[in-house]
Amino acid sequence: MHRFLSLTCVTLLLLMGCSTTPTKQPPLKTVAHVDLPRFMGAWYVIGTIPWFVEKENVGTMDVYKARPDGKIDITYVFHKKELSAKRQEMHAVGTVVDQKSNATWGVQFIWPFKAPYLVIDLATDYNTTVIGHPSRDLIWIMARKPSMSEAEYQAILNKVATQGYDIHRIVKVPQSSATDH
Repeated sequence: MHRFLSLTCVTLLLLMGCSTTPTKQPPLKTVAHVDLPRFMGAWYVIGTIPWFVEKENVGTMDVYKARPDGKIDITYVFHKKELSAKRQEMHAVGTVVDQKSNATWGVQFIWPFKAPYLVIDLATDYNTTVIGHPSRDLIWIMARKPSMSEAEYQAILNKVATQGYDIHRIVKVPQSSATDH
């Protein structure tokens, strides 16, 4: 019951926008197109502005799997505080909202609430991506590998800064060098 109430509160916060920014900014710009089959699979979270259930999580990753009904199963994998801690998971379902670009989704942890999920950056080789939230209070910088070069990370930070993100709020997520997920 406690987990249900926590997830309900999280979903409501996401739907309300979580905004701490007093000024109105233009909408986030998503990428022109996401090839969904190429996007599926595991993505390591390299940097984030964590929402409260993510705080102290390490070794985090999202795993996306296409379903026959066109929706996407999302498994959020994490370890609490230490990479050696027991692997834990949360599950959600993604629904593509903008079927022309496939870059805007609704993600549902608890029915009937859906949180916005915007693909705001995606490398042409599908090795890095950035997922944004309209409030700019949440972001996930992700890669296919558990690390990325500092130059690549800084280039991504520069891109998200142009979209109005406060990059000083983004924290790196400790990852294992081994793929132990």
